[in-house]
Parts: sequence; C-alpha cells; structure tokens
Amino acid sequence: MNQILLSFTIPVVMIIFPQPALILEQYQGNFSKQIHFNKQINLTENKKKNNSKSKNQIIQSSGDDIEQQNQNKLRFEQIIQTVINNDLSSLTMGEVLQEVSRQFLGAVYQAGLLDKSEQEKLFISLKQFDCVLFVETVLGISRNIAAQDYQYETFVNNIQNVRYANGEINDYCSRLHYFSDWINDNEKRGNVQNITDELGGVKFAKKLNFMTTNRKLYPKLVNNEANYQCILQREKQLNQLDIYYIPHSQIKAIYEKLQPGDIIAIATDISGLDVTHTGLVYRTKEENIGFIHASPAGQVTIAQDLQTYAQNVKNAAGIIVARPLNKTFSQ
Repeated sequence: MNQILLSFTIPVVMIIFPQPALILEQYQGNFSKQIHFNKQINLTENKKKNNSKSKNQIIQSSGDDIEQQNQNKLRFEQIIQTVINNDLSSLTMGEVLQEVSRQFLGAVYQAGLLDKSEQEKLFISLKQFDCVLFVETVLGISRNIAAQDYQYETFVNNIQNVRYANGEINDYCSRLHYFSDWINDNEKRGNVQNITDELGGVKFAKKLNFMTTNRKLYPKLVNNEANYQCILQREKQLNQLDIYYIPHSQIKAIYEKLQPGDIIAIATDISGLDVTHTGLVYRTKEENIGFIHASPAGQVTIAQDLQTYAQNVKNAAGIIVARPLNKTFSQ
C-alpha cells in the first residue's frame, strides 16, 4: 500500500520561470523516497501496435544510458500493472489520473531536467520531476490506460504530444514554455479543456514577455538569436489570447465543480509571467479538494487543501483550471 504524503500549511515561496513551461524553481531540501511495487506486468497479451513511433531520441533521467532506459521501462510497467489491477470499469479519466499520480508520491523533485541537452530532445523521467514534467507524465500514462494500450513507446508519444506545439518536436521554440500556451495548444488538439472561464474566472490582464525581457535567465536564449526571435513571436501570439483565473477568495466556491485529475496552474502577479507552479486536483478520502504536485520543497506530495496551498504561494493571484479530456471507462 502506498504511503500518503501530506504537506501542511506553511508559507510557500517559489519563483518558477517558464522553461519549458515552468522550470527555474527556488526550492529547499532534497527528499528521495522511492516507491516500490512488487507486482510485475505481463505485456504479452497486449498485441496493439504503435502506429506512430517517436522519431526523436529519448533522453532518460541519466542521459542515454541503456540500463537507465530499461529501468524507466520497468518502472512504467510496474505503474501500469498496479493501476490496472484495480477495477477501472466505473472510473472516469480524472479518477484514473488521480490513481496514477499516487504512484509517484515521494518521487524526487528536480528543476531544469528538460534543458540538459544542447539540442532539443525528448526527455523522459519516471523517478524525478519538476512540476510540469509531473503533470505531463501522469497524463501520458493515464492516456495509455484509457486506450488500453500498455506499450512504453505509446507513452513516449503521449509525452511528446502534450509538451510540444502541435505535438511536434523541432527545436527549443517548439516546446510549450508558457503554461498558458501549453493549455491553449493542447485544448486546440482536444487533449484538455480550459474550464476557468466557465467556473467564474475573471480576465487576467497580463502581457506575457517574461522570457524575452529576462533573456539572461535562459541559456538557450542568451547566445541564440534565432531562439530569442522565435520566443518573441510566440509571446506576441500568446498576447492575443484572453486568459482567465480564479481569484483566491473564490477557489473554495468552485470545489464541487472540480474533478480528480483536473490540472491546476497557480496564476502569478509577477510581471510578464502567467503561471509559477502546476499540479493536479486530488480528492481526499474526506471528499476535500487537495493538490498533488511535484513540490519545490523536495518531492511529490499532497497538499490537504487547494485554496490554502494556492494562497500561500508567493506572488500568487489565484488558479487556472484545465480538464483532461477522454471518455470514461464505462462508456
């Protein structure tokens, strides 16, 4: 049985800059609790073939080491087996997302994972995460389960699909750096739905330009004029969008409308920036709305109350909510 890790109400101080969506994070501590599972998966019964294998090189948590890649695949199979051993017949996509997210409790938080390579390459990690990588990984595995396709290669494609504009990896600029861009691009392709406006959100009057006005913070922009100009154009496109957020005072009022697995982004007052952190709605046994996330404090953990957590994030204005889209397993 997995141990539930709870985070208590303390002032949260973080600055998370978009790289790819939220990347340079101030954090304390380094907790390294590894989750173990004893059950093995038998994939021989799954004869589905992957129709669109990724053509991109996969960078594992320790570079290109084959042993690490094999460990990643084994970890993936363990998670799949653990989740599908439960009765999924009545679960929604959101409930599957919550069950998958639980498998990573205690996993190590690590910033900057997607920027280790000189050239843009697809990075996969199942042992350590930043906040966006955690969300993408949970979403990717959940889509495998929803499709009853348990191939690791399909999971890799799922990650690429949500991380890059139009699901295509080309260069640094093809990565969805701003989380508003991540939501918008994935919404256009039917992966998520931004429900902030319909939940009563208010318009967020912001001009997104943090990356280009803080060029020196981004190594891939400092000495690369092509990257800089590309991000500049991307920001101009983003500034044509209407962005909405739920102010802190209204978060509890929407609890009954939130579902497990809803993607939560912490909207910020920092000039030029939209979001400083992200995670998933976690419905507790007490039916409260919590928040599971890769915490800059050191590990994947559960905050007991979403509003309490959000309002203690420094410079936070409220939250943005996006709902992963998929059919329920009962359909």
